[in-house]
Amino acid sequence: MLLTGTEGLKSLTEAYQAGYALPGFVAYNLETVQGIVAAAEASEGHPVLIQAGSSPFKHAGREPLMRLALDAAAHSPARLGVHLDHSRDLDEITACLAAGYTSVMVDGSHLPFAENIELTREAVRRARDHGAWVEAELGALAGDEDVSTNADATATAMTDPAQAGEFAAETGIDALAVAVGNVHGFTAHDVHLDLARLAAIHAAVPVPLVLHGASGLPTAELHGALTRGVAKVNVNAELRRAYLQAVASQLPSALPGSDAVSLWSAGRDAVAQAATRVIAQLTPQPA
Repeated sequence: MLLTGTEGLKSLTEAYQAGYALPGFVAYNLETVQGIVAAAEASEGHPVLIQAGSSPFKHAGREPLMRLALDAAAHSPARLGVHLDHSRDLDEITACLAAGYTSVMVDGSHLPFAENIELTREAVRRARDHGAWVEAELGALAGDEDVSTNADATATAMTDPAQAGEFAAETGIDALAVAVGNVHGFTAHDVHLDLARLAAIHAAVPVPLVLHGASGLPTAELHGALTRGVAKVNVNAELRRAYLQAVASQLPSALPGSDAVSLWSAGRDAVAQAATRVIAQLTPQPA
């Protein structure tokens, strides 16, 4: 079932209050959408976000991918939201809201602080007209959203806790993505979160926090983030790697018969398995 924006925000708030997180899985095509939905259906009611956003639109086209994600969510028994990730374009945000997206992320992290506030405030205004909730970003992560480029965490512009509090108050956002040592994609070097900075941001900001670039993050650090206000975790590279490894493994047997279906199925199933593992990491375990 496709959650309404109100239901999605309630799920996010519940996760925030209980110390677990909603996964935001980035989808690029039919097979990745299907894999994410399969994982959600196996998760026993844990809400999941399909993130069909600005970067995947460059591959699949906005209208086809938007429709695919919304239809898949609407026809599944799982609790699914559809989220616009990393959008810098108010027209794109408006189009996704009009289509039925339950949440959007406006990314003004590349702008000066005052301009980020202005852009985000307008995105919030538009989202309210459609009953959707809004995530914004303060600070800027190193790395590429689509390709693991061995990003250097020292190049990340860390989120300032004092600015974060002001930003949340001035914009009316529902969630804030932060930069605390996390990067986009896998890297050759260990990534460590600045949990002290994250705790300070949590103390200054009255809304749930979002962690981008969680693929490959040690479980202990991920759980440390969940106890410091993080209630949404984005995962992309981990699903991409699972998909590609499965396709590469299947290719030798598929190629002689031009069996493309077996490749697509292997990729879809690998995405489902990887997403299921992530959901388990983010879900509170029974005492």
